[in-house]
Amino acid sequence: MITDELKAKIRRLYYAEHWRVGTIATQLDVHHDTVERAIGARLFSPNGKSYRSKLDPYVPFIRETLEKYPRLRATRIYEMLVSRGCDTSIGQLRRVVRRLRPRPQAEAYMRLKTLPGEQAQVDWGHFGKLKIGQALRPLMAFVMVLSWSRAVHVLFTLDAKLESFLRGHVAAFRFFGGVPRVVLYDNLKSAVLSRHREVIEFNPKLLEFCAHYHYEPRPVAPARGNEKGIVERLIRWLRDRFMAARDFRDVDDLNAQFIRWRAQWAHPRPCPGDSTITVEQALEKERSLLLPLPENDHPCETIMPVCSGKTPYVRFDLNDYTIPHTLVRKPLTLVANHKTVRILDGQQIVAEHPRSWDKGVEVEEPSHIEGLAEQKREARLSRGRGRLVDVAPEIDVFLSGAIERGLTLGRATRQLLELLDDYGDRAFCDAIKLALERGTPTPSAVAFLLNQAQRQSGTTPSLRVSLPNHPGVHDARVTPHKLESYDELSKDKEEALQTDEDTPNDDAT
Repeated sequence: MITDELKAKIRRLYYAEHWRVGTIATQLDVHHDTVERAIGARLFSPNGKSYRSKLDPYVPFIRETLEKYPRLRATRIYEMLVSRGCDTSIGQLRRVVRRLRPRPQAEAYMRLKTLPGEQAQVDWGHFGKLKIGQALRPLMAFVMVLSWSRAVHVLFTLDAKLESFLRGHVAAFRFFGGVPRVVLYDNLKSAVLSRHREVIEFNPKLLEFCAHYHYEPRPVAPARGNEKGIVERLIRWLRDRFMAARDFRDVDDLNAQFIRWRAQWAHPRPCPGDSTITVEQALEKERSLLLPLPENDHPCETIMPVCSGKTPYVRFDLNDYTIPHTLVRKPLTLVANHKTVRILDGQQIVAEHPRSWDKGVEVEEPSHIEGLAEQKREARLSRGRGRLVDVAPEIDVFLSGAIERGLTLGRATRQLLELLDDYGDRAFCDAIKLALERGTPTPSAVAFLLNQAQRQSGTTPSLRVSLPNHPGVHDARVTPHKLESYDELSKDKEEALQTDEDTPNDDAT
């Protein structure tokens, strides 16, 4: 509201001095809407006559239209007036429509009261996001408050999935020391899958949870936030009092800080229903009226079927977890909570890892990787022994003798394969036979015999090429080609040059 003095000054500057609306707003330091309202106000002149507007004849039509269609926009009414011959501006019409539009009757609410131990209210609160490695996780707060005592329990999590929803219930029931008979929910997907008027389809996992703790789930009516206003006000209170300017390392640290803050500030405050006692004292009275807790907590874990690809990893929640290589491409069961990830083959736990909340992380168990590497080494040695047998059938006897002399099978096989690559099939086979005849079945003896045979033949010893330590390089097989084709190409080139030299030159003639 503006004073009558300011309103008179605005109208004088506009009608007498002919200032523009923007100029008046700038000079008097008021909003231009304020200037427009002052200009359009009905003031009586000294002779008793009022200022008339072009819209005055159309006011009954505008009022009647708005009574039929209370939410009709001013722009549509403007089009209707123009078609009826009204010459006015949309701004002037908006002011009239704002004044004539029927206002809905404000709804009055009954003050809701509950009995001790009767009701709790539950909701999620969103408190921004946390950067964990490469992942951006939502910081959610599960909030449960007892309607009578206003005792509260909050569990901060990194998601709002059903498993975290149920885990928040279990933690709250443990703290309260019992279970309320009714729990009010908003229309969350964790609680209500679908709803058509009074027909409600509850989440079957939530119904199983309710049956375990013997309480009634009760969703509030749509657009009826007052029915669970206690928990909504408490979430706002948490946002303003607890989370404001608070530093924390991780979610566990934040939960620990809330427990301390609750004991210091939240529960020592006066109980809203009875200011003569504190919330903590009201909770002690209410505990005896809560339903007793069952002997065992309801499991709150994610259970899902998984199957790996070619590599011994299974994917869960943006990260990869190793499994034994013998279970690759086999259907398995993954069981995860907020701390660990377990993989089961039937009833047997075959892998257990700490859960990662990062993104794109490979969580590995060293024994799984070592087992796969050992299998690959054994497979390469098996293929290598097969190749040695193809070249020298006596290789099994040779290797048995090498093992009796204290050599390892893998090392002896690798050394023999290197000699086979360096000296060729025929020389290698002859050296194996000669080593067995002399009773020296060792790779060093074979190397000596091959080197001796090469010197006697006068050929140049081969040079070993150092290859990178990569399975794809070492396992690659190169087929040798005959070099006589290169000699033939060289011979053809020499004959062509000789032919050019024998051809007579015409210019010289």
